[in-house]
Amino acid sequence: MKYIILLGDGMADEPISELGGRTPLEAARTPNMDALARAGETGMVQTVPEGYHPGSDVANLTVFGYDPRTCYSGRSPLEAASMGIELGPADVAFRLNLVCLTPHYGKLYMEDFSAGHISTVEARELITMLEKELGGGPFEFHAGVSYRHLMVWRGGRDRMQFTPPHDLTGQSVENDLPRGDGAEELIHLMTSSQMLLKNHPVNVQREKQRQVPANSIWLWGHGKAPRMATLQERYNLSGAVVAAVDLIKGIGVYAGLDIIEVPGATGYLDTNYRGKAEYAVEALKTRDFVYLHVEAPDEAAHGGMLDEKIRAIENFDREVVGPVRAGLEALGPHRILLQPDHATPVRKKTHTSQPVPYVLFDSAGGKLPANGAAGYHESAALQTGMKVEEGWRLFDRLIRG
Repeated sequence: MKYIILLGDGMADEPISELGGRTPLEAARTPNMDALARAGETGMVQTVPEGYHPGSDVANLTVFGYDPRTCYSGRSPLEAASMGIELGPADVAFRLNLVCLTPHYGKLYMEDFSAGHISTVEARELITMLEKELGGGPFEFHAGVSYRHLMVWRGGRDRMQFTPPHDLTGQSVENDLPRGDGAEELIHLMTSSQMLLKNHPVNVQREKQRQVPANSIWLWGHGKAPRMATLQERYNLSGAVVAAVDLIKGIGVYAGLDIIEVPGATGYLDTNYRGKAEYAVEALKTRDFVYLHVEAPDEAAHGGMLDEKIRAIENFDREVVGPVRAGLEALGPHRILLQPDHATPVRKKTHTSQPVPYVLFDSAGGKLPANGAAGYHESAALQTGMKVEEGWRLFDRLIRG
């Protein structure tokens, strides 16, 4: 038996008036996901436990089959694992976004949480400069992909509160700077970065080309290294992760999975959808399980781009779900779990905690028979009456039926 999770990040949404009260999933043309929904068990699943922020870290841990209440320690330790950065027991990792802040009537506003989706080459140059100027001692700056990077505070403090930058788009950041024990040090780093980044040649060139500059860092998503059992230990499974973003790769590292690098996988709307599908099917030839993650729908929703979100969902269906279904048929018996990690409503431009639609499909029928869904979207899943309150249990059902 082969197992695969197909995850369209942030696909779920809310009814939108411009779509006649439909959601983007309802409006999008998704024949492959609809076919899986009609042939499998379809319902709603709660991926964010009560009391937890609806971040991709918590939600994807849930989809991987881990109860966040027992193992979640923060987003950045997972990203650190993906980047090969070892954390000691006292070390604290922080997600570092390159962002664009703009002044307005004496306050700073979050213009763009991704600095115009700055290229990885440009970003690496900026992070290298920050490491040279602000690193050393307890602080380390590590370059990641595009706007997503990492800072490590060796022997640092972790009793602080943060606001994710994508929750602040178009808003003043004045009341959402780091707060708590150790916040002063981090605010100092953030303001120092603004002075260093302002006239950096990368930003000078970006502004000449009328691109959004990366004129500040934003620190958030902190935590210490978690303790997690691998999927080999839990289920005797070999497996791999196909993803572009460090967070998902990092969860895969802790889960004991191989990380598959796909050329052209960007974590954005221009990602190599088809390549991800092809690499996933190839990985399943020698492994039991693959976690295939596509970030594009979430990025479109964070930008408030309705048409792009629908396009990303359709690309996911056509270029990922379709080829994977065909590839699995050639490999023999298989099971598929299809779902988003969380909802990212286009009108809100941020994650929300409501349940999301899922499909559990077994090529042999078996313990996962069809339950009458009309297609793959929120209202069809609700109409089946099936709801999984503890989302991490879906993984166990995927493997054990």
